[in-house]
Amino acid sequence: RTITIQASGSAGITTYQKTVAEVLDFTLGWATWLGSDTISTSTWAVDAGITAGTTSNTTTTTTIFLSGGGSPGAPYLITNTIVTAGSRTATRSFYVTTVTTEFA
Repeated sequence: RTITIQASGSAGITTYQKTVAEVLDFTLGWATWLGSDTISTSTWAVDAGITAGTTSNTTTTTTIFLSGGGSPGAPYLITNTIVTAGSRTATRSFYVTTVTTEFA
């Protein structure tokens, strides 16, 4: 299951949920914010207690796979920082909390 997040705004930090057993990929869509610019590099920072897996990016999106997580309800801050071809730097964050049962 892929969670797609639009990175165009900077209002508020959204929280997403996953079970401890799930491995989910979270993709940030930067196209609206970028305009005609493109992503050159992408780095991720995750709170201790959740595991960052494979990361990747295209010229307009960034992706991270997340697994694990501790106690149900524990919030983990996930932060993505990009540098663009036009030398702009931007950061977007979201929270992931763990739950005991999978959602439909």
